[in-house]
Amino acid sequence: MLELKKEKKVEYLELIYDLIFVFIIGRNNSLLHHVDNGYVTQGNFLAYVLCTLAVIQIWNFTTFYINIYGRNGVRDHVFLFINMYLLYHMAVGISVGWESAFYHFNIAWMLILVNIAVQHLIELRNQKDAPWETMQLKRKAAILFTEAALVGVHILVFTFTGVSIAYVPIVFGIVATILSGNLNRMVPVDFAHLSERAMLYVVFTFGEMIISLSSYFTGEITVSEIYFSTMGFLIVVGLLLSYGILYNRIIDRETITNGTGYMMIHVFMIFALNNISVALEFMRDGEVNLFQKTVLLVGSMVLYFTFMFLTEKYAKRKCAFTRKSVLLLCVLGLSFVALMLLFREMMYVNIVITVLYVYAIFFILFVQGRKAETTL
Repeated sequence: MLELKKEKKVEYLELIYDLIFVFIIGRNNSLLHHVDNGYVTQGNFLAYVLCTLAVIQIWNFTTFYINIYGRNGVRDHVFLFINMYLLYHMAVGISVGWESAFYHFNIAWMLILVNIAVQHLIELRNQKDAPWETMQLKRKAAILFTEAALVGVHILVFTFTGVSIAYVPIVFGIVATILSGNLNRMVPVDFAHLSERAMLYVVFTFGEMIISLSSYFTGEITVSEIYFSTMGFLIVVGLLLSYGILYNRIIDRETITNGTGYMMIHVFMIFALNNISVALEFMRDGEVNLFQKTVLLVGSMVLYFTFMFLTEKYAKRKCAFTRKSVLLLCVLGLSFVALMLLFREMMYVNIVITVLYVYAIFFILFVQGRKAETTL
């Protein structure tokens, strides 16, 4: 029978650790701020995607370890500080001319994976009488060492050929994590702690979005400036409120789960939020191609809300979505895509369509959240 652990609190150092990722988010988003003839170059966009996923994956691995095995002791603190130091090196490697800082980023990335893997091996001595925990620790260590080795191969391939295969270790890490779900099921996480850590990362990502929104408030005070700044502010507030309803009212924080699915969902939600931050800045940038920035905003919004609603598996029973709700969400999503593409050359219409879509989703979530407050 599975033993339920005492609820774990998010510790002070975990919050400090997460703040490093705020800095990296800002560095990473800057990759898309350089355009060539109105377009973000393919190389910069791919670098942005891969850097984002690599960094979120590191956070994901660390969070899982702390959630299940962390004791807030000296050893945990030392390993976290090592990661924080190496993350600074990764941040330095995130730049438009990333080729010149290639080794900074990738060697630090490889060492962080090794660092987390070593933590798992050291923890084995504390789990001698726990067979499932022992198996999980060995499996996670193997995944981390293998991904680190693939990063090493990526470094060698780039050194001798100039070709980047950074996607290989990232895809391996994602697939291996998903496939290890059956084993992880035997070692449930402290879901209250895990969901809080995921929420805090989302909040930090919103922080970067709030900073991005400041570009709407520059220049002279005109009707256009007030209109776009108001619409942009409403979009950010709507996104914030939507996640707030999801976390505070809909998610059942007492769920017994291995947490793998929930964290993978948040990997893509955080990725989508990063894209939305950049897309909102692009809306006020006349140098960026209209079609490209419209596609980025539309794709990011749809991706964010799609993965948000995939968290229904972890919702309170009374807050589960009906087929009617799902159908309504699909109709809203398709209508949003069609209208945004139709009015892509009219940004003042585009932005109000986005506001209406965000608040339509918020209203649906609000109604679902109210169900949690009603009595059976």
